[in-house]
Order: sequence, then C-alpha cells, then structure tokens
Amino acid sequence: MLAVFDKTVAKCPDALQSPHSAPAASVLKDGFLANHLASLHPGSVTVNLGTSGLIAYSLDKQNPLLPRLFAVVDDIFCLFQGHIENVAVLKQQYGLNKTANEVIIVIEAYRTLRDRGPYPADQVVKGILGKFAFILYDSTSKATFVAVDADGSVPFFWGTDSEGNLVLSDDVQIVQKGCGKSFAPFPKGCFFTTSRGLRSFEHPMNELKPVPRVDSSGQVCGSTFKVDEETKKESAGMPRVDSSYNWSSNY
Repeated sequence: MLAVFDKTVAKCPDALQSPHSAPAASVLKDGFLANHLASLHPGSVTVNLGTSGLIAYSLDKQNPLLPRLFAVVDDIFCLFQGHIENVAVLKQQYGLNKTANEVIIVIEAYRTLRDRGPYPADQVVKGILGKFAFILYDSTSKATFVAVDADGSVPFFWGTDSEGNLVLSDDVQIVQKGCGKSFAPFPKGCFFTTSRGLRSFEHPMNELKPVPRVDSSGQVCGSTFKVDEETKKESAGMPRVDSSYNWSSNY
C-alpha cells in the first residue's frame, strides 16, 4: 500500500529529512511513485486525491495473514493491512453490522472520533487489538489519520521528499525510491494526524524525541522516534460539546 500527501495536508517531522539525502524533487509530480508501484505490481489501483495527494494499493504478493483492504465511506478513504482480533467487540461498540470488516471499523472509529469525540484519539487506537497498519484520509476536512500496532507487526515506513511531501508505504523500496535516505520505519505504538502530528497511543502524555538512524556507511537516514519519559505533554482531554461538533482539529 502507498499514500503520498502534500505537505499542506500532512506535515512530516523535520527529523525525517536526512542531510545526506537526494530524493526525487516531488513524488507527486506526474504520479511518480504511483507509476513505480504499478510497474512492480501490475493491476494496482490509484486513487487521486487532487491537490492533497494520492492513495494506491495492490493485492499482488500480499501476506495472506496480513491482507490489504481498501474502502471509501462518505469521502473518507482508508487503506488497512493486517487483522483485528476484537472485531466483534468493536462492531458492537460502533454499531456496525455483521458484514463490516477491519477497514470499515477503522473508518467508523475515526468518524465517531471526529463527530462525537467520546474518547481521546489515543484510546481509540489503543482499543484496536491485533496486527495492523492503516492510512486514512478525510477529504471533507483534509485530515489524515495513520497508525500501527504496538508491536509494529506490519512492515510500515514513512519518509519525505525534498519538497516536504509525506510518503507512507509497507514497501521499503518504494519509500526509498521517493525519499532517498529521508525515511524510517513508522514508530511502533504510534499514530499520526494532520492536526497533532506524531503521538504515542501507549504513552499519550509523553513527548516523542527523534533518534537519528545511521546506515552502514555512517550516514544519517532519517530518524526513529522514542518516548521521552522526562517530557510530558499538556492534557489531551476533549470536553464533550454535542453530537454535531466537529472534532477533526482536536484529535
């Protein structure tokens, strides 16, 4: 799976940019990365998100234990890879029917968070048990929501091109193609949103600090992110207003 978001939609951490990198000028120009994915996986599907970016995926060569799913509901686009263990519980929690699968659960969890905000975003992600990585884009509010499980069970990477556009994929070679050395594995137990950036759902009250990655030649290749036990965030609590309130700027 692949997503490329314009820097105005999803500003990646500055620490992802490597001083030794020479990535493509713009991964969004002429569908550069989407075309590369198609060359590797014939039959891939690309969804153009206009000026916001694109989402692409292929069912080719997928792990049967960690399948890829894609869905669109009310202008909310979501790519999901993996499986959720507590599907029945989440279906009941979000009022979904028996046919709903993992990607629909993630969309509904996001929509509930956005529109009604009963829980902080970290609790919503923490409540999803299993092996997963997902990329969600809300075209109405131009917001992104990205997360991986606490163990990093699904290979998942992110990076930036020279213009600051964000690249996310389960294929490290595709990320390298667009980002050069400005990439890293997406941090375990973390989620990323347009409004709040990168946060840990296991330790939501702690800041995340970048730790430079060094390759075999001694060059810095982006950064990983670790929980800073010494630095606390301000409370992320969201006071309940009413069911029509839009929480998309607060999660």
